[in-house]
Amino acid sequence: MTEQTLSLKAGNCCHTDKLNQKGVLPTVGFLGGLVAFGSVWAMPVNALQVQIKPTNAQVGDTLSVMIQMDNASSEPPQVSLKGKSYPVYPVGQNRFRALLPSTPLDKPGSWQVQVSGDGEKRSLAVSMRGRNFPTQSIWLPPGQDGNVSDYEFDLVDAFKKLQTPQKFWNGPFLRPNAGEVTTIYGVRRYYNGEFAEDYFHRGVDYAGPSGSPVIAPAAGRVGLIGRESQGFKVHGNIIGIDHGQGVTSVFLHLSRIDVKEGDMVKAGQVIGTLGSTGASTGPHLHWGLYVHGLSVDPVPWRTQGFD
Repeated sequence: MTEQTLSLKAGNCCHTDKLNQKGVLPTVGFLGGLVAFGSVWAMPVNALQVQIKPTNAQVGDTLSVMIQMDNASSEPPQVSLKGKSYPVYPVGQNRFRALLPSTPLDKPGSWQVQVSGDGEKRSLAVSMRGRNFPTQSIWLPPGQDGNVSDYEFDLVDAFKKLQTPQKFWNGPFLRPNAGEVTTIYGVRRYYNGEFAEDYFHRGVDYAGPSGSPVIAPAAGRVGLIGRESQGFKVHGNIIGIDHGQGVTSVFLHLSRIDVKEGDMVKAGQVIGTLGSTGASTGPHLHWGLYVHGLSVDPVPWRTQGFD
C-alpha cells in the first residue's frame, strides 16, 4: 500500500497538532503572468529566467522556483508570494532556487509568484489545483480534547522553522519505515463531532511492529530530540532531522532513539524504532515533512525529489 492510499486502522495519531496552528498561503489573483500548467520559463530572451515546477500542482505540493541569472551578482534574486518573501539558495553558476510550501488549508486558484533579480522583475501566475482529502472522526475522552502542551509544541515549532544554508539531502527521499500506511497526508478530522477547521494530518502514518527500524529518509543533522519522560506527552519520543535550506523532518511516537542532537545522519541510517509513545492509539510512526515551517505532502519528495 502506498502513501496515496488510506486504511483507517489502529495505529493512527490522535493528537490535535495544536489545532489553532495556521500556515495558510493566501490566494492571489491573475495579474497578467504566465499560467504554470506545466513548467514555465519566463521570458527566456531576458537576463532573468524563471522556471516553476511541478507540472499540474495541487494544494499540499512544494513549488520549486528555479532562477537563472545571466550576470554574476553579489545579490541573490528575491522570491515572494503575496508579500511573503522566501529564502533563495544557490544551486549552480548563476542559478538559484526557492521552495514554496502549500498546505490543504490553502485555496486553489491562480497564485502570483514575484521574482526579481538582475534589475528585472517577473510576475508568474501558477494555477494551483484543489484536492479532496479524506475525513476521520476522532472521539476523545472528556477533559483530553484540549490537553496540548505549549512546552513541547514551542520546541518542535522552533525546530521546524530552521533555515540552515547548507543542502544536506540528495535525490528522492526514502520511505522511513516498511509498515503499512494507515493515515495519509492531509486527512481532515472531526473531534468529538465538531469539524476542526484549522486541522489537517501533518504527515504520513506507518503502522508496524513495535521496535521495527525507523530510517532517515534523507541526509541531515539531528536538530531535535524529545522524550516522553521529559514532557513530550503528545509527540512522544521524537527525532527532528534538519535536511537544510528550510526542509525538516519529524518522527513521532518512537519506542527508542538511536541518535543524539548534533549527529549527522545519512539516508537509510537507522535513527530509532517504531513505537506508541505520546498521544497514539497503537504502534506506528508519524513522519512529518516541513518546508519553511509548513507541513507539505512527503509523497512528491519520495517519488520525484527536489534536487
